[in-house]
Amino acid sequence: MNQEELWQAVLAQIQLQISSANFATWFKNTQIVSQRDGLVFVSVPNSFAKEWLEQKYNKTIFKVLHNLDKQIKGVRYETGKTGLKTLKKITFFPKTEQLEFQEFEVERETNLNPRYTFNNFVVGPFNELAHAAGWAITQNPGKVYNPLFVYGGVGLGKTHLLQAIGNKIIKNFHQKKVKYIPTEKFVSEVISAIRNRQIEKLKLEYQKNDVLIIDDVQFLAGKEKTQEEFFYTFNSLYEKNKQIVLSSDHSPKAIPSLTERLRSRFEGGMMADISLPDLETRIAILKSKCQERKTELPEDILNYIASIIKRNIRELEGALNILIAYQKLNGSQPDLKTTKSLLKNLISSQNKIVNAKRIIHTVANFYDLREKDLISVSRKREIVLPRQIAMYLLRKELKASFPFIGRKLGGKDHTTAIHACEKINREIEKDEGLNQEIGLIRQRILYG
Repeated sequence: MNQEELWQAVLAQIQLQISSANFATWFKNTQIVSQRDGLVFVSVPNSFAKEWLEQKYNKTIFKVLHNLDKQIKGVRYETGKTGLKTLKKITFFPKTEQLEFQEFEVERETNLNPRYTFNNFVVGPFNELAHAAGWAITQNPGKVYNPLFVYGGVGLGKTHLLQAIGNKIIKNFHQKKVKYIPTEKFVSEVISAIRNRQIEKLKLEYQKNDVLIIDDVQFLAGKEKTQEEFFYTFNSLYEKNKQIVLSSDHSPKAIPSLTERLRSRFEGGMMADISLPDLETRIAILKSKCQERKTELPEDILNYIASIIKRNIRELEGALNILIAYQKLNGSQPDLKTTKSLLKNLISSQNKIVNAKRIIHTVANFYDLREKDLISVSRKREIVLPRQIAMYLLRKELKASFPFIGRKLGGKDHTTAIHACEKINREIEKDEGLNQEIGLIRQRILYG
């Protein structure tokens, strides 16, 4: 394994442990530049990134490197010119690999990654409706299932499906203008356009599209001005029979702080959920990925991976990458015992440590609030409901006493905690949207 391959193996594992935004920010333009005396020297783009990697991620980076090569005793960071040119030369993971810097592979015009296709999208009972609906609109965009709203948990293949739809439409209809964009980028464009007084220009640009694909629309939550602009764009395209495809990790009902008119638009077309893949499908996904990468692993190892990783296809691929890295380094396949050792970090991450701090942090993050808002005395509805949900989850997940719950939420009286838990218990009986919302928060608490 050369330096590039070694660093890509490290990145493949780190990508599973941190958010995509942090990964892109801190690891995009990095590479190993040399190794000597047991030390690995990593080049970073600037002194700020150097300081951040040293303080925030050094322990993780070293742990992964040491697991891959026991001879490595430390990591040093250097500022220097690195980046796109080197990363494009990667040969260890082929272009079909999912755990690359995807932004370097996209088509400039459409923002689509051409390696996401229907051919390498594994279909099973957990996603067959979404797949069928997506395929149907590639045959007749704008005429059926408009909008198509795909929703499901993190890492279940929503982005793959959305991009496959875009790529297939381009293949079928060369003249159509297709645009794929993550919601966070759309939000950023709106903010920039407002600041530069170019919002009308931005609207006109989006109206030129025949197919607009927006990923992760749950990030519109709470962003009123962006929702207003998006509503305008949505209507303009819809009225002209232009195809709109959306994804979210929540159903429209469960997206907090979404305006009613947008929620209504989202629910006005076809909604298709992607649930968790069963064991047989997870094994099929692993075999498909092995085939793409022209490698083979014994059945017992594939079964083992599929049995321990149940909720995230991206993590299945991550496990596969770790084993491929081991094969490259050692020139032989790992046995089951070695596989268990190599994947122990991944296994432990499947079951997050649940405590009061994690529950409060997750609830605050879900509703785009600060933790101190939840423990404040504010009686604003947008804070009171999340606070009551935090209390409810502390009771449900930790079996915490009501006085304990009150103390954790800013020293509230135990009767406040009792009232909150009883209220949420009643509400979820009659409000399916709230029930789904709490289910998604629980998923984040338990599985990150």
